[in-house]
Amino acid sequence: MKPNFWTVLRDNPNYRYTWMGQVVSEIGDHFNSIAVLSLAVHLTNSGVAAGGVMIARTVFALIAGPIAGVTLDRFDRKKIMLASDLFRAVVALGFVLILTHRQRWLLYVLSGLLMFASPFFTSGRSAILPRITTKEQLHTANALTQTTAWMTLSFGTLFGGVSTMQFGYEWAFVVNSLSFVFSAWAIWSLRSPEGHFRPDRASPVAAKQAPAFWAEFFDSLRYMRSTPLIFAIALGYVGWATGGGAAQVLFTLFGELVFRRGPAGIGIIWSAAGFGLVAGGFLAHWLGKRVSFAGYRHTISIAFFVHGVSYILYAVMPTIALASLFVGLSRVGMGVLNVLNRTMLLTHVPDHYRGRVFSTVEMMMNATMMMSLAAASVAAGWVPIRTIGVVAGCLSASAALFWAVADFTGRLPEPAAEPESDEAFESRVTRA
Repeated sequence: MKPNFWTVLRDNPNYRYTWMGQVVSEIGDHFNSIAVLSLAVHLTNSGVAAGGVMIARTVFALIAGPIAGVTLDRFDRKKIMLASDLFRAVVALGFVLILTHRQRWLLYVLSGLLMFASPFFTSGRSAILPRITTKEQLHTANALTQTTAWMTLSFGTLFGGVSTMQFGYEWAFVVNSLSFVFSAWAIWSLRSPEGHFRPDRASPVAAKQAPAFWAEFFDSLRYMRSTPLIFAIALGYVGWATGGGAAQVLFTLFGELVFRRGPAGIGIIWSAAGFGLVAGGFLAHWLGKRVSFAGYRHTISIAFFVHGVSYILYAVMPTIALASLFVGLSRVGMGVLNVLNRTMLLTHVPDHYRGRVFSTVEMMMNATMMMSLAAASVAAGWVPIRTIGVVAGCLSASAALFWAVADFTGRLPEPAAEPESDEAFESRVTRA
């Protein structure tokens, strides 16, 4: 019997703990995001501060990328994730200071610090997933992880917007802090047959005694560049981010300034995006068990196209209801893309590269998002917001063309799956 979402949660306690921590911490995080972005707009009465918050998040995450990747491929990933949660719990509580001091720079610094710590957790969670699941469970666990993230986006942003209006900003900041404490407990509860979650040190550079930081980082870049599929997936995320970065601030501007619905409007749009991603996650889980590798490649081209065109339509819709419908459809395409591509990364990237590959993909995406965010934030003062949305959709849709060309010209061969040692296989059997 093939595993499904329920059986993975029921039969795998390590994954269950990881999932529980994810649910609580991500809901709290979305409470924080809605509150911070809304507060930024209200402090300045423009989209500039909201764009500044998103840029600060992206810059700090970009700086953290190489550090997180090398750290996760050197040390115990569980301990790094635990430290990330505890650090973010303290920083999240610090947002309460903004309510008394009302200094814009606090928004930027605290938002940046939250995002600096984030790759240590998110890339770590991706890196350990093949260690805490069997091969049969891996695709299902990945699909559930991504679908859960989007489900918490849907409910977290919706309830975050409504509760922020009802109970105030302080409520959202405290909830976010407590959610990281719960996540830290869940990660602390993970157990490994080996007694640790340190990565395999099999790469030539990593196997050396105390390798130089940059030597280890560039070793992972050479691996990515020499593996066409991995490189194409990374570039696909970059292609999405050319328009996706602008989308992050445009959701706030559409909710606050175009449709004039306040924090609730932001929550409605983000929630629609989240529900679309959830639907895409379920679809990708179904497809991933049925399509061949060639079918996977063709599916990615279609999903890129659906995502971009739907976003263009969202930008020109006259009502928030119709706009939310097309936001949701665009995110269905994005959900399919993300789940199927991440399953390929989890399947084919060796353990000793996994932390660096996932953090590097995030870093490349964040760098592009930063430029897209900056351009959209500046343009918001001179160009109609709807026009910016159309341009963002066109940029995201362009990724479909490049992927399709690489696919149909045979430039995306399937890499060999990562070999598994006898000891690792026995550990899997014992856990299962």
